[in-house]
Amino acid sequence: MIKYIFLGIVQGVTEFLPVSSSGHLVILQKILGISDGQIAISVVLHLGTLLALVIFFRRGILDLLKNPGLLGLLFVTVIITGTVGVLGKGFFEGLFSSPKAVGVAWLCTGLILIFTRKFSRLDRNKLKLKDAFILGLTQSLAIIPGISRSGITISTLFYRRIQRELAFTFSFLISIPVILGATVLEARKIEALAQGDIKNLAAGFIFSFFSGLLALSFLRLVVNRAKLHYFGYYCFIMAAVTLLFIK
Repeated sequence: MIKYIFLGIVQGVTEFLPVSSSGHLVILQKILGISDGQIAISVVLHLGTLLALVIFFRRGILDLLKNPGLLGLLFVTVIITGTVGVLGKGFFEGLFSSPKAVGVAWLCTGLILIFTRKFSRLDRNKLKLKDAFILGLTQSLAIIPGISRSGITISTLFYRRIQRELAFTFSFLISIPVILGATVLEARKIEALAQGDIKNLAAGFIFSFFSGLLALSFLRLVVNRAKLHYFGYYCFIMAAVTLLFIK
């Protein structure tokens, strides 16, 4: 059970911080010797962070439901991401067993985050259709383990000159249906694994939930203080460790 608690904590912290939770889970499952049901374990831990997400952004969710225009933009983003995810499902899942691919993806995430230092003029407080379209495409890249979803989506919105708080909030609002969609697609695998490991999965779920809440609070502070690029150096370290030592 200790392994799953540890995975839950790592998932909760890395799901929201821009360092790629899927990348960490791939590497940790290799180190800890968890070889069966890797996708299912990942999705169950994502459910814990999904609950943390809903609770943390409960007001933002209510505001979204009252704003048809913004809700429509979210729908566009999710449709694009979901389409790419479904079409490339086999390819993306194959990357979960390739630490080298994760290492290269971490390098890309690091570069993206460090480049956010250039985004100083963030003067837009409304999203447009073009923003949603671009965001849907970039979010789909985060299916690749090692590409941070929060990192690439927040960076995309910065590139589009969206103000920090709006970029932070919308980035995570669009992740809710994506996580739900992934859960539906992998429901059969989760059920099969849970028959023999329900206690371990429950432990991972609980710890991913609480650590996720803490990570969201911390990231909001980091984004508002324009310090997102510091996580890029961490991604470089993880890329080097993965490429050099993990097989």
